[in-house]
Amino acid sequence: MDVLNFLANGFTSALQWHNLLFAFVGVLIGTAVGVLPGIGPMSGVALLIPVTSTMTGGLGPEEAATSAIILLAGVYYGAMYGGSTTSILLNTPGESSSVVTTLDGYQMARNGRAGAALSISAIGSFAAGIFSLFALVLLAEPLSNIAIKFGPAEYFSLMVLGLAAVSGLAGKSMTKALLMMVMGLLLATIGMDNVSGVARFTYGQPILYSGLEFLTIAVGLFALGEVFKTIINREYSTGDVARVGRIMPTKQDLKDSAGPIARGSVLGFFIGVLPGAGATLASFFSYIMEKKLSKNPEKFGKGAIEGVAAPESANNAASGGAMIPLLTLGIPGSGTTAILMGALIMYNVQPGPLLFEDHPEVAWGLIASMFIGNLMLLLLNMPLVKVFAKIIETPPKYLLPIIVAISVFGVYAVQYNTFDLMLLIACGVAGYFLVKNDYPLAPLVLGLVLGPMIENNMRRALTASNGDFSIFITKPTSAVFLACALLWLAIPLLLKLRGKKVLVNEEA
Repeated sequence: MDVLNFLANGFTSALQWHNLLFAFVGVLIGTAVGVLPGIGPMSGVALLIPVTSTMTGGLGPEEAATSAIILLAGVYYGAMYGGSTTSILLNTPGESSSVVTTLDGYQMARNGRAGAALSISAIGSFAAGIFSLFALVLLAEPLSNIAIKFGPAEYFSLMVLGLAAVSGLAGKSMTKALLMMVMGLLLATIGMDNVSGVARFTYGQPILYSGLEFLTIAVGLFALGEVFKTIINREYSTGDVARVGRIMPTKQDLKDSAGPIARGSVLGFFIGVLPGAGATLASFFSYIMEKKLSKNPEKFGKGAIEGVAAPESANNAASGGAMIPLLTLGIPGSGTTAILMGALIMYNVQPGPLLFEDHPEVAWGLIASMFIGNLMLLLLNMPLVKVFAKIIETPPKYLLPIIVAISVFGVYAVQYNTFDLMLLIACGVAGYFLVKNDYPLAPLVLGLVLGPMIENNMRRALTASNGDFSIFITKPTSAVFLACALLWLAIPLLLKLRGKKVLVNEEA
């Protein structure tokens, strides 16, 4: 009952007119940040921190902190909604966790079902957001206690399992998927070594010391790759523009999406609780799980609505789950929550075990505002589905320059250097040739994301064990993750070999 009383007090704070305004401004800006490729929630939240200090000038210290964090958190989970829009309509991920949505969302748009894809994305995001908030209210403390017990060995093994699961996105060839995964890991090593400070694969170029920007590579591979494909294959010359069908999803769409939304919400929330895992990993895992569970896995990548519902639900649930270690332990689980933590400290509010005792108005006001913000996002996004869906009806001769302009502006606004623009073009060319030769792009992207985390956690684990690699097996949770990774790779190979033997016996 104490929890319900605290939550009621939180709603009292969140429903004040100025906090409602802050929540609305936050989710509106967040949606715009998600739609614009290259910006992402991290940059959006960071840019708005100085703005909140001026907007909350007339409020008391506790009220100012509450209002500021309501706005900044609105940008965070609002960006998860907005990221799906360009992924579905333009094959351009608005931010990293929306990369998976491009696989089926864009194909649905090309099949004239952009409206249904956007609607299911909004509904799934709302359902996942509400689920994660209920789970946050009820399970914050016990889940935090489990997550804090994860050491570097467990995190390393979890990341290895994530890479092994890439075989689920392999397309026709697991070998090609593994090659792309290794390529992603290699690209992730470029830059300064965090431990020794040695420059790796930089060839004396200072611009490479900070490594390759993830979103530059993702936008290049997916967005510009699609532009080059359209131009080279002369797909624009036919004059056929993908038509948008009905806006609202059919009963069959809702039936097909119900399971993926529920599973994606649960999986995304639990992955979001683990510091370092994040929404990107949650969306990849949920997509892989749906493909494994599906009776018709061959339809994935060709416009399966489950391929939109699952990852969009997972990345929104993960953003709610990421609040648990931040609020209860003072451990930011991602770059964006680290910035949110910095904003709280700037307002003299220290996240951690004492937050709910020392600053209940801030903690519960934030949680209550996230309920309100998710409702605002649903009401904001559903009527605008038709507006967003009109983008896909733009003739290619107008659409292609818009995609290029959005990609270039998004990358340049973040990095502010010409090197990333050249890298963007190079990745676009590479993306075209890779897709043409049936090399899947998703494993490369996941390898690039997980590479630094795998390396850092492996080094930390080996430092703790004095270089003894057996630590990864002697830790029970780590051993379970590694065993699952081995089985994930071995079972498809064994089934394939068994199928070949059966074929040979039949021919004999």
